[in-house]
Amino acid sequence: MSPWLAPIVWEGTFNRDILNAQYRQKNLIVGVATFAVKKYVRFIEGFLSSANKFFLSGHRVNFYLFTDHPEKVPSMKLAPEKRLFIIPVQNYSRWQDISMNRMDIISSHIRSRWRYEVDYLYSMDIDVQLFEHIGVEIIDTLVGTISSWQYTKPRENNSYERRPESRAAIPSGEGDFYYAASFYGGSVSEVYKLTTACFKGVTEDRASGIEAKWHEESHLNKYLLYHKPTRLLSPEYYWDEELIRPRIVKVKRLSSVRKDLNEVRF
Repeated sequence: MSPWLAPIVWEGTFNRDILNAQYRQKNLIVGVATFAVKKYVRFIEGFLSSANKFFLSGHRVNFYLFTDHPEKVPSMKLAPEKRLFIIPVQNYSRWQDISMNRMDIISSHIRSRWRYEVDYLYSMDIDVQLFEHIGVEIIDTLVGTISSWQYTKPRENNSYERRPESRAAIPSGEGDFYYAASFYGGSVSEVYKLTTACFKGVTEDRASGIEAKWHEESHLNKYLLYHKPTRLLSPEYYWDEELIRPRIVKVKRLSSVRKDLNEVRF
């Protein structure tokens, strides 16, 4: 449990059979927003094939794939309860701008469309693969994933934006967990509030000539510090392959794909 009594989801802390039985009675639909822009189109097939198998298996899911190369999306047969929507999106000259504009795109689509189509919405990076089931244990009002890089560090050593001139700034001595922007979500209404607030911070920083330390992730951490998640996902739910997995992380459910960042971003 977190200090504010929100559950932290680790292997062995839930019974998926009981949760599935409760969830099916609600007849809900979950949306997943992901972005494959420029060279990141190479990760589409790996992401979709693994998510089709392991993400909310047996439950209704809408995958919303944003890409500047719709013609490069491979033809794939998904499970009957899963649907793929390909949404054209412009690219940007800098990868940082692609990253930071995701919040605005998600917010806009919630307002115009997704609030009528799904009950819960999650944002996931495209350059990941799932290796174990990720089920209804992730469903809650506001959900953050604890960073695999930061979860053992004292908060003063976490990668928060500390410069007071940034809208993403977290004052020294404050902070709880460090959250990964690679996987977060919750109810559609709460994700709308989160993405709208974070992009507002990005926009105000731009007007001041500032770019937060870790771009939209810095704004996400500022938001989740003052709007506590109702459920936290342990690093099992986003493990970075650059790290050696400790014994506490018994299951690697989702992890980043090894890649040369300089090659794929530039």
